[in-house]
Amino acid sequence: MCAATVGQVTSSQLPNGGQFYDETGVLDKYLSHRHSSTRSPNVVMEEPAFFSEMGDIEDKRVLDLGCGDAAFADRVIDSGGRSYVGVDGSAAMIDEARRHIEHPRVSLVCERIEDYRVAPDSFDLVTSRMALHYINDLDSILLNVRKFLSPGGHLIFTVLHPVITSKWTPTDGPRTDYTVDRYFERGAREREWFGSTVTWHHRTIEDYISSVQRSGLKFVSLRECEPDPKLLVDHPDELERRRRVPLILLVSARRPGGE
Repeated sequence: MCAATVGQVTSSQLPNGGQFYDETGVLDKYLSHRHSSTRSPNVVMEEPAFFSEMGDIEDKRVLDLGCGDAAFADRVIDSGGRSYVGVDGSAAMIDEARRHIEHPRVSLVCERIEDYRVAPDSFDLVTSRMALHYINDLDSILLNVRKFLSPGGHLIFTVLHPVITSKWTPTDGPRTDYTVDRYFERGAREREWFGSTVTWHHRTIEDYISSVQRSGLKFVSLRECEPDPKLLVDHPDELERRRRVPLILLVSARRPGGE
C-alpha cells in the first residue's frame, strides 16, 4: 500500500503487485531488466505490439493502470495526448516516476488500481501494461474500465502469457526449456522473482476474453506479441530464443458507442 514504508511487507501477506515492488532491492533489479534494450522482452515483444495496436493518440485522455515508473507518459505527451494519468499501488514506483517526469498534462496517483475511481467517461484510452496478472478480481477492474471510458473508448492491456503463469521454472541464466502445467487450474501462484516472492494470478486465454465480454466491452483483437525481427537484426540468437515460446498476451477492446 502507498501508506506503507518502502521495504516493509506485512508478515501475514505475501507481496503482491504494489507491495512486491516496494520490497527492498526489487525495484532496481526490475527496472534494470525492464529497460535492458534487446535483452528485455518488454522492448522487443510487448512494446512493438502495444504501440501498433494503440495507433494515433493525439488529443486522447489516457489512463495507465499499473503505470510503474510511468515511462509511457513520455510517449503520450510526445504523441500529442491531451492528458496522462498513471496509477500504481507501489510507492517506490510512483516515486521513481516523479523523479523522471514532470509535465502539466501528467498526473501520478499512488493507489491500488482495484481502488481507483473516477467520473464516468473520463478517458478515451485506458491501458494496463503487464499489471493485471497481479490482480485477483479481473472482472471488477474491467467493469470499472468500461465506466471510465468514453463511448467508443479503447482499452489495451498486456499480461504475462498464460503459458508462463501456468508453470514457473526460474533459472540462474536464460531458460533452456519451458513447461506448461496445471493450465486449467486458475488462481494465485507464488513465484520467486527478482530475489523475492510474488503472486501472479493464472488465467487461460479464454478467461481473459470472457472477462472482457462480461464487462460489456467489445472485444477487438488479441496478440501474442511475437518478437519484432527489426529490433534484433544484430542479435539473431536472441531472436531465436524469443521465438521459442509466447511470453506476453495483448488484448484490445472498446466501449460500445461513439460510432
